[in-house]
Amino acid sequence: MLFNSFEFLIFFPLVVLLYFLLPHKLRVIFLLIASSIFYMTFKVEYIFILFFLIIVDYFAAFFIAKEGGIKRKIYLLLSLVANLGILFYFKYFNFVFDSISYIFNFLKMSHDFPTLSILLPLGLSFHTFQAMSYTIEVYKRKQKPEKNFFHYALYVMFFPQLVAGPIERPQHLLHQFREKHYFDYERVTNGIKLIAWGFFKKVVIADRLALFVDPIYNNNPVAQSGISFVFATILFSYQIYCDFSGYSDIAVGTAQVLGFRLINNFNSPYFANSPSDFWRRWHISLSSWLRDYIYIPLGGNKVPKIRWAINVLITFILSGLWHGANWTFIIWGTLHGIYIIVSTLFGNFMNAFSLGVEIMKWKITYLIQIAATFCLVSFAWIFFRAKDVLDANYISTHLFKGLDSYIQDAVSYTAAYNALPLETIAKPILATRGISDLAIVTFAIIVMQTVYFFQRNGDMWGYLSKKPFYIRWTAYSFLFWTIMTFGEFAKKQFIYFAF
Repeated sequence: MLFNSFEFLIFFPLVVLLYFLLPHKLRVIFLLIASSIFYMTFKVEYIFILFFLIIVDYFAAFFIAKEGGIKRKIYLLLSLVANLGILFYFKYFNFVFDSISYIFNFLKMSHDFPTLSILLPLGLSFHTFQAMSYTIEVYKRKQKPEKNFFHYALYVMFFPQLVAGPIERPQHLLHQFREKHYFDYERVTNGIKLIAWGFFKKVVIADRLALFVDPIYNNNPVAQSGISFVFATILFSYQIYCDFSGYSDIAVGTAQVLGFRLINNFNSPYFANSPSDFWRRWHISLSSWLRDYIYIPLGGNKVPKIRWAINVLITFILSGLWHGANWTFIIWGTLHGIYIIVSTLFGNFMNAFSLGVEIMKWKITYLIQIAATFCLVSFAWIFFRAKDVLDANYISTHLFKGLDSYIQDAVSYTAAYNALPLETIAKPILATRGISDLAIVTFAIIVMQTVYFFQRNGDMWGYLSKKPFYIRWTAYSFLFWTIMTFGEFAKKQFIYFAF
């Protein structure tokens, strides 16, 4: 059941209605049933994998808290092996043996490695990491084991964030299942507004951008011009952001309607002025998870520089692997690790050359840093989006293929007609769609970025709620009209559902 589906538009209001009609003591069980139904609409049998891990972690946490010494470590190890074992089997088994097979073929050695025909359970990487954070926090004695089985099961299975996050921590979410939630008009309407904003980003921007990006990235790259990949990569940068942050907005808004508070997973990442700043703003729940459970235990930044750089690379390689069982994701993660190492080592050196020239209270160097960070992030997205390493390698090394003729055509048009050749400029990206589609999505991106520019450090809907009635409802009506008029309603799956 996708958020952007007719089924969910029936399912969610029904859940909200029944949730607030039921007595408090029955609500957790009801949400657990609703979450199970939500998950089983994708593939029924995978619910048993989820329940198996829930049972293992539920009892493991009790023994971790009860026992001391080596026994605590054994029970933690049992929990981690169960979670990571399931994750490895479904997500990485074929990748590992395919990689080994490639090496054997390269060395011209005979082999017969198994290949499994299995489908990855939806959201496995997300709820596996969320479950592991629970037993790890119990082991670190920062969280007491949850006595109520249904509360813990709902912690793992809560449907708004079950398949694509945010990855919650037990200290933040578990206690909320004990709270009594009432129907609060302001909270509910703010949640609905956030859901609408998420739909705007998903169906108006992300799914419309896919119409431009997919034909270029899904076809033979040799047949494409380099400038086509430049345009497609820039558009994909916004597609994946609007797709994933749109899902997160819908998830947070859905939970908010019911009375729950999920963490904010994004904070205007394309306003970041360094790779480190980008990761403080992008997929915050994953980056903080990797920081707390991988990077810091490895020693963090309290080690010699070489060791620190290795820690950063390990963390980001694992980040790439978390996203997918493909060498493209490993390269993507490695690139981000290199970005952070280089920018951290040389950042202060570069800042020493800042002239401090201010334009409208902005330093020129700060604007340059934002643009440079966006370019670096966008370049890395090539490896994230490409079908395989060969395609990614070709695209990344042919970005300027045909650039001279492209510039010559644009200059010739300008000289002949004394006008900016919009269609000529956009021609590489208009293989399957018209200039009007590009204009619509460009306008939508400008609207989104303008909103985030002025509301980077505040609550957008809280800010708007303080405005006069006619301003509020003009904004709400415009948002609704834009979604209904320009939205792509083809039930296109969220990108991060694949992880």
